[in-house]
Amino acid sequence: MLQTWLKTTGAAITLAASLSVTTSNAYQHGLAMHGELKYPADFNHFEYTNPNAPKGGQATLASIGSYDSFNPFIIKGTSPTGLGLLFDSLMEKALDEPFSQYGLLAKGVELAEDRSKITYYLHEIAKFHDGSPVTAHDVVFTFETLLEKGQPFYKAYYGDIDTIVADDDYTVTFTFKNTDNRELPLIIGEAPIFSKAFWQDKDFSKPSLEVPLGSGPYQVAEFEAGKSITYQLNPNYWAKDLAVNKGNHNIGALKYDFYLDETVSLEAFKAGEYDFRQEYSSKRWATAYNSDALTRGDIVAEEIKHQNPTGMQAFVFNTRKGIFADAKTRQALSYAFDFEWSNKNLFYGAYTRSHSFFSNSEMAATELPDAKELAILEPFRAQLPAEVFTQVYQAPTTDGSGNNRRQLRTAKKLLTEAGWQYQGG
Repeated sequence: MLQTWLKTTGAAITLAASLSVTTSNAYQHGLAMHGELKYPADFNHFEYTNPNAPKGGQATLASIGSYDSFNPFIIKGTSPTGLGLLFDSLMEKALDEPFSQYGLLAKGVELAEDRSKITYYLHEIAKFHDGSPVTAHDVVFTFETLLEKGQPFYKAYYGDIDTIVADDDYTVTFTFKNTDNRELPLIIGEAPIFSKAFWQDKDFSKPSLEVPLGSGPYQVAEFEAGKSITYQLNPNYWAKDLAVNKGNHNIGALKYDFYLDETVSLEAFKAGEYDFRQEYSSKRWATAYNSDALTRGDIVAEEIKHQNPTGMQAFVFNTRKGIFADAKTRQALSYAFDFEWSNKNLFYGAYTRSHSFFSNSEMAATELPDAKELAILEPFRAQLPAEVFTQVYQAPTTDGSGNNRRQLRTAKKLLTEAGWQYQGG
């Protein structure tokens, strides 16, 4: 559950995150890693957007820290929140479809059947903010620059790319060193594309407060280095009528104020200095927001349910150490941990127990393996715990009273079976 404070309404920010890819050498409008694409080639908009949503207004948000550079792609310097709004990528992710992408700068793609290469066909109407066209040469420049001068992780991230060739002004082909990296075509599709003309006489490796040239929905309207930055929706955005963008990017101006301290940021929110805040601390959620603004209704508190995977907070056993080598020892410790008591007394009842690494998503196991899953698992049966085939995992639960004796007796029995001896109480 995402716990969120909403102070003002009337605008929506759509954030995206996901991946994708299909095995076909035919021209396609998108990529789907698993199965077929949800949306056909002539789709009008994503189902979760309102294509008639009004655009305008301003939202003021907060960011913790500071910034001294508009180049987030190198080690040196710190860049401001929201800078990605300046850039378009080759593809756009679908939020209601796992591992799928649809064309943004690219109007279509062609993935070789053996997955040895992928070709992107660019929109001829794609423009940077200065009106210059986005071309295949900009795409080549982007990836070569990131590999040569970007943060070191790009060398690993794009390490399986063999060649990048501009076949013509609006067609670019990537060939791969191997066909094992199924995510690579999707990773390529997510990269922000730079202007070669803008960067060719500048040193990409050095931080700078010169606003970079992009082709995305927003431009930098004004900024005070380290303190604030305002992004203005570009009324002439070349891709505003594409299906992947209809109903997105509705806020006319987005301003980020920067705070060096989380506590100061919270007090500024209660004083009305910015409009929207997500809270991640159960203690603050339960205790820190009582104020006159809340009583008056100037602040609206909402817990918003979602269908995103919950992520994990957990105690992780180092199984390289002998004391944790036996699975029964680890199981015993999980019985000894009283989550329900801890949640009630330490975390204000705000947490939910995770029974999977993929909790709150369709990938969480809620029943025993079906026939298709068994076909994958059977060759590895001897290497897998027997319970994979006989039990749906559920973490031990208690009544939250702190009287955990039954679970502790189970834990003691498991420790004995693992070879531990009970001594001295």
